[in-house]
Parts: sequence; C-alpha cells; structure tokens
Amino acid sequence: MKENVIKEKSFKFAILIINLYQILQSKNEFIISKQLLRSGTSIGANIEEALAGCSKKDFINKMCIASKEARETNYWLKLLTESKLVDLNVKIYLDESSSIINILTKIVKSSSN
Repeated sequence: MKENVIKEKSFKFAILIINLYQILQSKNEFIISKQLLRSGTSIGANIEEALAGCSKKDFINKMCIASKEARETNYWLKLLTESKLVDLNVKIYLDESSSIINILTKIVKSSSN
C-alpha cells in the first residue's frame, strides 16, 4: 500500500501533542493545554475523514477543516510561547504544525482545480 505522507505526519504530530499535553498538565497548565490537545489531535482525525470522503467536495472540505485545526494549533503554541505561562520550548511543535499546514494547503489547492 502506498504511504500517505500527510496521514502519517498528522498521526505522529498528534502523538507529540499528547506528550506535550501531559508535560503541560504536570506544570499545572490546564486551560491552553486542553485546547491544544483538541486541535492538535483533530488534524489527523479530519484527514482520516477526508480520505474516506464520499466525493471530491467532501474530501476538500475535510482537508480544509484539518488545515484550520492545524492553524488553531499554531495559535495555541504561539500563545504558550509568548505568554510565558510555562518555561518550555515549543519550536519543534511549531515547525511541525507549519509543515502540516503547508502540505494541507497544497492538497486543497491542487484538489480544487
């Protein structure tokens, strides 16, 4: 079976986000961590739904939602960094979510033609 890069990348990212969530919880950060967990794991779930889409329009719609979730995840990561709520370097997470956003943007654009 052919490897699906965005599917694999989003799944691995969700694992990273779950691990980050646990770190944040241990540092008593309970609000943003939950938002981050929801949006960061939702990316892959929407990609899975897109891959099972019943039409091209359904596929594009779910990929757009995945892209929005990735952008929301970026927002929470940046907020964690700028607010200094916790002393934690989230650059690796930001880099990975930005990479996912770029791939999803290309998928949506090429699928919309």
